[in-house]
Amino acid sequence: MKISLQKIKIREVIKNYKDSAEEGVTAYSGKLNIRPKYQREFVYKEKQRNAVIETIKNNFPLNVMYWMIREDGGYEVLDGQQRTISIGQYVNGDFSLNDLYFHNLTKEDQDVILNYELMIYFCEGTDKERLNWFRIINIAGEKLTDQEIRNAVYTGPWLSDAKLKFSKSNCAAYLLASDGGQLLNGSPIRQEYLETVLSWINDGRIEDYMAKHQHDKNAEKLWEYFQDVIEWVRKTFTNYRHEMNSVLWGELYNHLKDKKLDPNKLETEIIELMQDEDVTKKSGIYPYILTRDERFLNIRAFTDKQKREAYEKQKGICIKCKKHFEIGEMEADHIKPWVEGGKTITENCQMLCKDDNRRKGKI
Repeated sequence: MKISLQKIKIREVIKNYKDSAEEGVTAYSGKLNIRPKYQREFVYKEKQRNAVIETIKNNFPLNVMYWMIREDGGYEVLDGQQRTISIGQYVNGDFSLNDLYFHNLTKEDQDVILNYELMIYFCEGTDKERLNWFRIINIAGEKLTDQEIRNAVYTGPWLSDAKLKFSKSNCAAYLLASDGGQLLNGSPIRQEYLETVLSWINDGRIEDYMAKHQHDKNAEKLWEYFQDVIEWVRKTFTNYRHEMNSVLWGELYNHLKDKKLDPNKLETEIIELMQDEDVTKKSGIYPYILTRDERFLNIRAFTDKQKREAYEKQKGICIKCKKHFEIGEMEADHIKPWVEGGKTITENCQMLCKDDNRRKGKI
């Protein structure tokens, strides 16, 4: 990774500053892409934006920025997008500071801002080097998500289309997932929808998928996959509950899409489990009834009082191996298993040594 530090005056950086919904945000005489199509939207709040301008007006040091050198000789902002846009918007007259717009300032005060030198690192390297470097520098400011970091590396037509479908406010993915009840957690503009679906479609190997499809013309395959997942969920679970928005639907779809399921039978069991006070993680009901893995449910554990009562009743003797143990060497177990209707109550608690309890769990 080649890195060189440059000092560039604001007047040069924001020359020909342009903010276009179609073309993104550009400056530096058209050579700098401040917000490539794959990048997130402007997320600074008024207080953060104003702080950037105050820092410059007082000639205080502003955090360094990083520009990636493109193959065509132009540049893309790797880190510093929010600060650069704040500066461009202020000089462009998009907002005022202390009731003064940039054009209200004296020529002297304007020059203080325009002659301020930004510290910018110019970077060039391979995709892997860029990804690693981006993660290293992402330690301050408006922290980027992992997916935003990936987006800065695997740019191309595929990502531009994927972001259009999954990463805008009220994007197609958001509208589809919320039609009839929200099925996904997170924020599209912070790339959480895109990250989730990429993880689903490639078993968690997000970067592998992005690298493979980086130069595809569009993200239609990813979009079709997402539509199939949502359609499967709506057909399988006909009654929406808010707990459904935190279920990893793609993972279930990948393994069960061809299995014949009875929506009415599933709904009957869901109603019963929703009322079971021993089930502490209600969102886990959905993967549980499809996989029968009780770990999804976080079954309510016995209290210390219940464990002590069972231990004293047994006189410290393990029910299975009949050996004596200290209470810290034992674990609580349901006499009648929860899956068979056993409750997490004192009368249904027994103490087993750790070895016997774990062996029982593997049977």
